[in-house]
Amino acid sequence: MATPLYDETPTDGPTLTLVPNAVATVPEIVFKGEAEPGRSWIESARTVAGHTNRIATVALLPHTVRGYRELGRRWLNRYRDDYPQLIASAGQALREADGDVNLEGRLKERRRELRAEYRRHRRNFAGKSAGVAVAVGGGVTGAAVTGSLWIDLVAALGMYGVGAFHGRHRGGPAGEPVLGDSQGSPRDPALVRGEADLVTALIKAGIISEAQRDETHLVGIIQPAGPGWTATVELPGGMKASSAISKAEELGSALRVKKSQVELRADFSEEGHEGRFVLWVANEANPYGIQKVPSVLLAQQVWNFWRDGVPLGTDARGVRQILELVWGSILLGGLPDYGKSFLARLVAAAAALDPYLTVHVATGKAGPDWAGTKQFAHSYVAGNTPEKVLAFLDLLNELIADMQKIGEWLEQLSEEAPERCPEGKLTPELAEELKRGLTLLIVDELQELLDAAAMMKIKTDDDPESKDKGRNGKEVLVETIARYIRVSRYAGGMALLITQRPDASSVPTLLREVCRKRACFRVKGAPSSRMVLGDDAVAAGAAPHMLLDSQKGVVVLDQGGEEGHVTLKTDFMTIPEFREICLRGRQLRIDAGTLSGFAAEYGKADLDAAARKVLLDDCLAVLEADGVDRARTKRLLELLIAYRPDRYQGMTESTLQGRLRDAEAGGTRKIGALDGLTNANGYTREQLTEALSK
Repeated sequence: MATPLYDETPTDGPTLTLVPNAVATVPEIVFKGEAEPGRSWIESARTVAGHTNRIATVALLPHTVRGYRELGRRWLNRYRDDYPQLIASAGQALREADGDVNLEGRLKERRRELRAEYRRHRRNFAGKSAGVAVAVGGGVTGAAVTGSLWIDLVAALGMYGVGAFHGRHRGGPAGEPVLGDSQGSPRDPALVRGEADLVTALIKAGIISEAQRDETHLVGIIQPAGPGWTATVELPGGMKASSAISKAEELGSALRVKKSQVELRADFSEEGHEGRFVLWVANEANPYGIQKVPSVLLAQQVWNFWRDGVPLGTDARGVRQILELVWGSILLGGLPDYGKSFLARLVAAAAALDPYLTVHVATGKAGPDWAGTKQFAHSYVAGNTPEKVLAFLDLLNELIADMQKIGEWLEQLSEEAPERCPEGKLTPELAEELKRGLTLLIVDELQELLDAAAMMKIKTDDDPESKDKGRNGKEVLVETIARYIRVSRYAGGMALLITQRPDASSVPTLLREVCRKRACFRVKGAPSSRMVLGDDAVAAGAAPHMLLDSQKGVVVLDQGGEEGHVTLKTDFMTIPEFREICLRGRQLRIDAGTLSGFAAEYGKADLDAAARKVLLDDCLAVLEADGVDRARTKRLLELLIAYRPDRYQGMTESTLQGRLRDAEAGGTRKIGALDGLTNANGYTREQLTEALSK
């Protein structure tokens, strides 16, 4: 920078100004004119400030404008704070309550609470924003009034700097996105740093083209959501969200994450439309974790299936998910050993703890999975022999007739008192009047039953002299199951259909279409996903075929509403724990007077067996206490009465002998010299122990 030189002696002569050769690329500031003391450094600073502002205006203006636009978008998102979407979701749930008075009341109250919270949040946030604006505005105004050069300069540069910082290009060389977590760590490569990065990933995934970059933008900002981040993307006009959702794998590749970390779904919010989708990306390959979460049902003594549904588990964002099965049926499919039995067990456990719910169980393969339901199930069929298939078909026909009776009763009620049956459905109040609750049919190993029925001819004509040789058994079974689901919906009937092999033969289209709700564990390809969930759900982003082998217990659930599907990890319940709940369900039904059918008969045999075991245990205990290994009937009875008078007082010798025969201990035996007899008759410890081990 040139500096004016003055002679030490004051003079009235002209001032000599040294001007070095100008460099073309660096603008020079040259001071000319009179040399007035105190003027040179002030004018120099002002000139520098003016040039600096002009350079900042040209170089930083695009970034500054983009930065303040981003800040405005952030302010608007924080001002809303997801409340519009929460209110809209509550309204949608209210519209789908479908006549459930209790649920409607809770949802209306929830919507009122959300609206009140939203008003308070807006007032508080607007007040804070106004306070900050007044403080900043007052500071800038004060600086301008004082006219201080340095304050003016710092304020101007600060305004440019703040905007430029938030509007800076957040990418690497050649526009490549720089990925990392919020601290810049490469540990979580899926966390992008801005809109430009995400749009670049959409281009790489083939969702949009480079020419459509400027037409694609985010609604709001990229923000944390559980163990990951989320963004709402608005596509160029004319593009459907379904075209983007179908390319989840490609987007995972563009973001350098596993396909199981990417979740795409249509935007169902109030502001959503066909060209907008919501993206969620997990920070880890398995956001559901590997820890098993015990079911909340294990700690419950009783459960209201109608009101509380089935607590299934938790999604990747930590939100608890409930299966609302009333007014619908569910189809459950997936590969073996990925968790179908655990989910089905949760449904059965919730049903067991409701003493007014009638459960019918049919499984195409005998085994321990459903043995516990014998304690409370009204019907139980296990196996795939022709006799078992026919027994299952008879059960279906009985259920259809039962549902028809309820339908006729509702029809009569709607004619006599329509205000009590406004929607033609069975309600909790009407069920109490009818002295019965909901009905649940559980069918496991569906493919085994259908395969066995396919090898049979089943007569559908009741005329014994008819020459009709019958129809293919599989066709008859499929049609009968579908008929039950159709006629039972408004009569309080439900079905849970479980299949291990989701293909066209094991999941006939007719059965899938009548099941309003569907759930699928891991499968090997999109065709299998479509077999269980349907084309629409897969097109909307449901992708059980993208689950990893390590994600056992993770299921994609589509409840049939506008909210679409959800992916969650089911709660855990072992077979012994399930049996305990089944026993609890049995006792609840005994207390309520609702134990019936198979369980009532099964329980009698079980109680008899338990009583026989108690008798043998008591006999062995009194022999041990008396220090002998044998006893005559008279002496054994005396010992038993002294040991447990509440059980054995008043019992005769002949009665004791009869009960020991029932306990498979046999009759009395020669036990040698005893009580003055050379070879007395009685019972030995060995004899009783052998009976106990049978």
